[in-house]
Amino acid sequence: MTKPLRPFNQSLLKPGADLSYMDLSEQDLTEADLRAANLKGANLRGANLTEANLMGAYLKEANLEGANLDGANLKGANLDGANLKGANLRVANLEGANLESAYLEGANLESAYLRGANLRGANLRGADLEDAYLERANLRSANLGGACLEDAYLKEANLEGANLYGANLRGADFEEANLERAYLVEVDFGFANLKEANLEGAYLGGACLECAIFTGAKLSGAIGLPINLNTTKE
Repeated sequence: MTKPLRPFNQSLLKPGADLSYMDLSEQDLTEADLRAANLKGANLRGANLTEANLMGAYLKEANLEGANLDGANLKGANLDGANLKGANLRVANLEGANLESAYLEGANLESAYLRGANLRGANLRGADLEDAYLERANLRSANLGGACLEDAYLKEANLEGANLYGANLRGADFEEANLERAYLVEVDFGFANLKEANLEGAYLGGACLECAIFTGAKLSGAIGLPINLNTTKE
């Protein structure tokens, strides 16, 4: 049974506030200071949170579909199971944020900072992560089908079992990343850096590997790689 939403109350917009299950849809919350606020189950659909401070906020199962979070600070925030379909998170700070099982289909994460973020099982189908910073991010079993990660930085990221079917990974840096058993059919790895990456058991049928670097990469059991692939060339 869905819990009924509480009506919007402007006076409660402050750090540490309890805004759980509140209807904040379409509200203008530009530069709002909501550090450590409780927004569990809140409805923020279409809300304007440009440059809002949501550091450490609790947004589990919140509805942020179509919300504008351009430049917002979500460092350490909990967005477990949140709906961010089509949300704008361009240049947002999501360092160490928990986005496990979050729904980010079609979201804009261009140049977003996601170092150490937990995106395990998240749906990022068709999302824009161009030039995003994902060092040591956990993307295990995430769905990145058709996503754009051109020039993204994924050093030491965990993409074990992730689905990247048809993704644009051109120029991306996967140095020491874990892509074990990842589904990489028809991805574009053109000019990508896969130095020391783990691709054991990965499936790369139809992948574009133009000028990609595989120096020291682990390729045991990988399917779809050319027989003459050079793993020693820098």
